[in-house]
Amino acid sequence: MTDSLNIAVNGAAGRMGQRVTALTLADADLTLAAALEYSESPHLGADAGEVCGSGKCNVPLTAALPDRIDAVIDFSLPEALSTILDACVEKSVPLVIATTGYTDEQREQIAAASAKIPIVMAPSMSTAVNLVMKLVEDAARVLKDNAAGVDVEIIERHHRFKEDAPSGTALHFGRIVAEQMGQENHVHGREGRPGQRPHNEIGYHALRTGDNVGEHTIVFGMMGETIDLTVRGHTRDSYAYGALAAAKFVVSKDPGLYGMKDVLGL
Repeated sequence: MTDSLNIAVNGAAGRMGQRVTALTLADADLTLAAALEYSESPHLGADAGEVCGSGKCNVPLTAALPDRIDAVIDFSLPEALSTILDACVEKSVPLVIATTGYTDEQREQIAAASAKIPIVMAPSMSTAVNLVMKLVEDAARVLKDNAAGVDVEIIERHHRFKEDAPSGTALHFGRIVAEQMGQENHVHGREGRPGQRPHNEIGYHALRTGDNVGEHTIVFGMMGETIDLTVRGHTRDSYAYGALAAAKFVVSKDPGLYGMKDVLGL
């Protein structure tokens, strides 16, 4: 790049927003042009660099999306969707949506907005997670005709502060498997005497422990052998770096809805 891209971070005072802000400030190809928070945030007016621990950068946290922004990275909450979506459509700004936990109605809003602006949306911004998604797709396709049947379980761990369960990433892993293998029933945990496990279900198990930034294991259980595909995040930077890559990708795209498979060329 000859010119740096002007990036706005939505949810800049949050745990993920702070890391995206810090890594944006450290990237020579990017300029932190705006740091956004909700209109009642106690952080409004604070210096975004100081909030994220990178030192003063002279970009105050604000509630309004300014002009001359090349892309917005959203790491906020589902409740903030309409505000940032409307602002990006109004100003024709490409958007990276890294927030999870949306309702079907909100997903429809995102799809409608993608007819006007380019949007990258993914259940996870992590390069490793998206690579494992491809491996899970390949495994499910090969194993779908296994004569003895295959039992698929998905186990995920996240920090105690995460509000949605199972994670959006875990649910997406389940959709990938079901598209290949056809499981119709998706169950969440088990208790009592549910009886013999049917083959047409995927089981999800969500753990919430300490400061775990994200861990997913997809289990393909067969008679006589098992495949565990596991991906672990060690720091939030894995998601932040993916979001920055998505921002660099989306600025040159036509309106449409893209995923991390597009960003990574998978």
